[in-house]
Amino acid sequence: MGLVIDLERCTGCRACTVACKVENGMERGSGIRVETVGGAQPDTPAGEYPELSLGFRPTACMHCEQPPCRDACPAQAIYRRPDGIVLIDEELCNGCQECLAACPYGSLVYDAQRERVRKCSLCSSRLERGLQPFCVACCGCGAIFFGDLGDHRTAVSQMVSQRGAYALKPESGTGPATRYLPARAPRPL
Repeated sequence: MGLVIDLERCTGCRACTVACKVENGMERGSGIRVETVGGAQPDTPAGEYPELSLGFRPTACMHCEQPPCRDACPAQAIYRRPDGIVLIDEELCNGCQECLAACPYGSLVYDAQRERVRKCSLCSSRLERGLQPFCVACCGCGAIFFGDLGDHRTAVSQMVSQRGAYALKPESGTGPATRYLPARAPRPL
């Protein structure tokens, strides 16, 4: 199971970030975040005036096939379910934060109030009730999709193959389950 994010449709509205905060009580910087991409430096456009373009990339836990955060956790609080969703057992998490540095995507955050590490769970409690992750349900642009990437008959799997989707940092060897559909043309400013 994983997310497919259409970068052509994403407008950077951050409704997904708010949805995650509302549904899971996630603080800023955890769950799903939206990064501004385009230029050589973060939050800068590509091109030269007057031909500038800018894009947005929602980023959450990649729910890796080989999660380095799980391997780094001395409390064995991080586990991967059979459907591929990577979760943290907050009862087992001792707050040591060893997993934070292990994640090449910066997807885990230390919650000082709870004294635990937290991350995107793909709204597993919603999935158990037959609902979509809340970021998917709240994306007004229709840029975030959820489904079984391993079944070629699913809409998400077909999007991946038809649009040349890619994963972030494939060189890390983690096998991320989040895929990005590239924008067909830069978004002019």
